[in-house]
Amino acid sequence: MIRRTDIQERLQKNRSKRISSEALLNEVRSIFSEVDSKRKNIEERLLQKNDGRFPILNFDLLQSENIYHISDIKNLCVIYRLRFLDSNFFKGSIPEEAISQIRVFENQHSTTLGNLKVVAPAKLLKLENADDPLLFTAMGNDYYYLLHKWGKDLHPFRKILMWPYKCFENLVFTVFLISLVLTYLAPVHLLSKTAGMQEHVLLFLFIFKGVAGMVLYYGFAKGKNFNSAIWDSKYYNA
Repeated sequence: MIRRTDIQERLQKNRSKRISSEALLNEVRSIFSEVDSKRKNIEERLLQKNDGRFPILNFDLLQSENIYHISDIKNLCVIYRLRFLDSNFFKGSIPEEAISQIRVFENQHSTTLGNLKVVAPAKLLKLENADDPLLFTAMGNDYYYLLHKWGKDLHPFRKILMWPYKCFENLVFTVFLISLVLTYLAPVHLLSKTAGMQEHVLLFLFIFKGVAGMVLYYGFAKGKNFNSAIWDSKYYNA
């Protein structure tokens, strides 16, 4: 009877001809040690202040859908009230996938990335949060390359909720609408049995000043500012 071929046994014999078991272990240990060293180096660079250098990239390997101008990023941040800051301001945990993506990118382009930035909500830059950050590297001339995105998507109503903070005009219009609704809901008949247009207008002005006063007080007390002014601010109370 002809003995059947054990492919695992053949594989082991072929490997033994190429390299000894001890040398193989040393080779694998060296490779994984180098990988761990590179990953730690990337993690350290993410936590350090950007050095301002722009990497030399191979444009044939870049994907056009991941290239963004600073104006595109600013527009996104203003609409959704996000921040665009150096990666060292990010206080959440950088996922392993992002580290791997940076390592692959650096190997492909034979470069070292040292100018990494993050788009994320302000709270995520100080506290743990579940909203999704975007990790960029600077390309020069106000262009940035998207390296990785993680986390879950923003709340579907975030754009609407942050619309009043986009600029001063939006805030005034929001206060105006809130005052109109409160005036409509107010029991004017308790104030005057013959309430007419004049009474409604006076009540509206009173409510408008009250709402505007509370908004201004909250804004000054918390040191808040409009989206267009804070999108790249590193100060938490902006």
